[in-house]
Amino acid sequence: MSIEPFEVFAIRYGHLGNRHPQENFISADPHELASDLDYFVWVARRGDSSFVFDTGFADEAAVRRRRESLRHPVDSLRLIGVDPDRVTNVVVTHLHYDHAGNLDRFPLARFHLQDREMAFATGRSMCHRELRAPFDLENVLQMVRHVYSERAVFHDGDYELAPGLTLHRVGGHSAGLQSARIWTRRGWIVLASDASHLYDNFEKRRPFPVVYNVAEMLEGFDLLLRLADSRDHVIPGHDPLVMRRYPAPSLDLQGIVVCLDVPPSNP
Repeated sequence: MSIEPFEVFAIRYGHLGNRHPQENFISADPHELASDLDYFVWVARRGDSSFVFDTGFADEAAVRRRRESLRHPVDSLRLIGVDPDRVTNVVVTHLHYDHAGNLDRFPLARFHLQDREMAFATGRSMCHRELRAPFDLENVLQMVRHVYSERAVFHDGDYELAPGLTLHRVGGHSAGLQSARIWTRRGWIVLASDASHLYDNFEKRRPFPVVYNVAEMLEGFDLLLRLADSRDHVIPGHDPLVMRRYPAPSLDLQGIVVCLDVPPSNP
């Protein structure tokens, strides 16, 4: 393929332990082991261009929701040489609190999201407590501000953001959830985000219980596999195994950042 490949990084900024199986899978066996969750932001970089995927949870949300904050997700971008003050494209996979906090920290950026996600987060579905629970009002209001300042870029389904980088609406977990397909030196990888929180969600077809549409979530597992070159090319959104399977770019970033554009060591 003649397109120059991207480098792709996952930056771990938070953690949630002491999970119960029912919190990770619909109809889980209460006696099985439950995986913790890690929280990530992602970067695709090629030459002087960097695309940021999601903006993490805000400090206040971490305290209120009792999530362990390991480092600020936006400031963490500087660890791999990405200056948030100079980023021009941020992909918001969906507007849940842990993916759309800190939207005010990118002064030059345009924010890419699906039409259906904005309609979902501001429409009648938010009258229901269970559906609005993963959203934080201030994040949604900040995105509305970006709309009014002409910094929101809406997509309806598949969209090519750059050669070798496409966005795809998956839905399921949230009405406008989108994943990214990225060309790298090892082929096409897919940043699933919350289309699959854990490897076991898509590999064993076990839906995550925070869900808007179960059927869409199950179809989304199939879509991830169609978009990626193989199962090993799908990157789940919250699995701690990501940090074990992929290498750090340097010794000082071990446990913090991993490179996703190389094959996993323990597929």
